[in-house]
Amino acid sequence: MTAWRVALAVPGLAALAYATTLPWNVPDDDARRSVLTWLAGGVILHDGMLAPIVIGLGVIGARWLPAPWRAPAVVGLLSWGSLTLLAIPVLSGNGVDPTNETLQHRPYVTSWWIMSAAVVAVIVAAGWWRRLRSVRARSPSPRGRTR
Repeated sequence: MTAWRVALAVPGLAALAYATTLPWNVPDDDARRSVLTWLAGGVILHDGMLAPIVIGLGVIGARWLPAPWRAPAVVGLLSWGSLTLLAIPVLSGNGVDPTNETLQHRPYVTSWWIMSAAVVAVIVAAGWWRRLRSVRARSPSPRGRTR
């Protein structure tokens, strides 16, 4: 397991090191300031708003949801939250230029709804599958033997 972690960590750290140099290579000071503000704002929004919301929903879900549904709900919530955060720029309409048909010329809102429905469907399917698996594990087989 440790060898796999090292094998995955080395290229990841190399990519991170390269990414930290990119804002300094931007020729315009205003663009560099904008990138750094966006990165700092992302950290502040994550730590100040998103993380407490996810932790709060996790605490509520742990008390309210049955055990087989907890893991699918957490994974689904994190996936849906990431999907939504990544879609905010296109869902809000930023960058739309009516004179340029190539900029955001797709049904992003419809795509977001479809992906949200897919996430919910996967949560429900995984929850039911885990529930059925836990019920089968607790019930004895018809011949009195356990599996």
